[in-house]
Amino acid sequence: MSTKNSFIVGFMLFAMFFGAGNLIFPPGLGFQSGDHFWLAIAGFVLTGVGLPLLGVIAGSISKDGYVESLKVVHPAFAIIFMVAIYLTIGPFFAIPRTATTSYEMAILPFMDNPGALSLLIFSVVFFIIVFALSYKAESITNSIGKILTPILLITIVALIIRAITLYFGKDPVPVAEGFNVNSPFSVGFTEGYLTMDAIAAIAFSVIVLNAIRDMGITNRKELLIGTIKSASIAAILLGIIYISLGWIGNKVDLTPADIGDQNAGTFILTFVADVAYGQFGTILLGAIVLLACLTTATGLIVAVSEYFHKIIPKVSYKVFAAIFTVISFALANQGLEQVIQTSVPVLSIIYPIAITSVILLFVTYFVSSPRISFQLPIALVIVVSVLGVVHRNGWLEMAWIENLPFFASSFEWIPFLVIGYIAGYLIGMKKEKIQYT
Repeated sequence: MSTKNSFIVGFMLFAMFFGAGNLIFPPGLGFQSGDHFWLAIAGFVLTGVGLPLLGVIAGSISKDGYVESLKVVHPAFAIIFMVAIYLTIGPFFAIPRTATTSYEMAILPFMDNPGALSLLIFSVVFFIIVFALSYKAESITNSIGKILTPILLITIVALIIRAITLYFGKDPVPVAEGFNVNSPFSVGFTEGYLTMDAIAAIAFSVIVLNAIRDMGITNRKELLIGTIKSASIAAILLGIIYISLGWIGNKVDLTPADIGDQNAGTFILTFVADVAYGQFGTILLGAIVLLACLTTATGLIVAVSEYFHKIIPKVSYKVFAAIFTVISFALANQGLEQVIQTSVPVLSIIYPIAITSVILLFVTYFVSSPRISFQLPIALVIVVSVLGVVHRNGWLEMAWIENLPFFASSFEWIPFLVIGYIAGYLIGMKKEKIQYT
């Protein structure tokens, strides 16, 4: 795979990852973390960059991606989990959030009396454009990788460079009330869940594989190498921008009283854009948000529609694209905060399962392992993740679960991943080993 093609696919992948949450969560985390910024942003980058990078690469272990690899657990698990992944990062949460974030950051600053009608009108236009871009799946590499991403990068870099010159040398903002100063890394790690990038990687890996195949590469080893190159380019770009946006939030001249009940990330970015460039800054930020959210929403519509067309081939890709665009449009009209709040418990269940799956794919690829060594830890992590979310949200009191190791940091599922793999390996030591094709 040529260097030029690696950059084209890498830019495409970066643009699909870099959406609504990628813009608003890093500055919000920087603002909350104060002197603990570097540990917090390290955790965020791990879930927002490291895990998506591994996730995309793991998708190329089998020629047919996760759809084939996860059958190691059970064919039914592969379908149910993939459906949950696609619906979560698709029409139920991530796609509606791209529209609501675009509205709040690109439209509201120019309106005196915003309301439900203005959101409705904007979301109609937004999703018409998304549907037009995603109507032909085969054109996504050209439309995003070659055209939209360079424009997106130029606008983001312009804002970041100007903001750095404004705040360079300033002290960090005070630590926000309620921020867990005893575990800033885990705060950043779990905050990274909200970007949905690690689970989006499972869906986007299919688009990457298809884009590389369209360039004439079909050999399994070359597909893996091409995926590693492209995903690494996207990861480097994401890491630089996340850290920069978080640093800006950590230095900005604002107080919690200034932000009030508004989303911290959206308020900080709007404020910084205005300080940096005045009215032009607001327009620049609006362009960044629209481009970031349009590219992500388009990539997600393509990924979700292609998957559902594959499992239900009687319904065409274009029909699925239309259906998921309409669902996303309907849910987007709830507003940004409602979309985010609803997604948190769902992501707290899906993320540990997704991370466990990616880790086990790599482990069982490089270490000859029996099937039960994959099945047992997955089963344990599912149970522990569900119980943890149920308890934390007060749906059912289970005080005993707080005694589990790492519960305070929301990592109580990690010991079950390790113990489950070791126990499964020992139990199935003499049984047939996993082989990926």
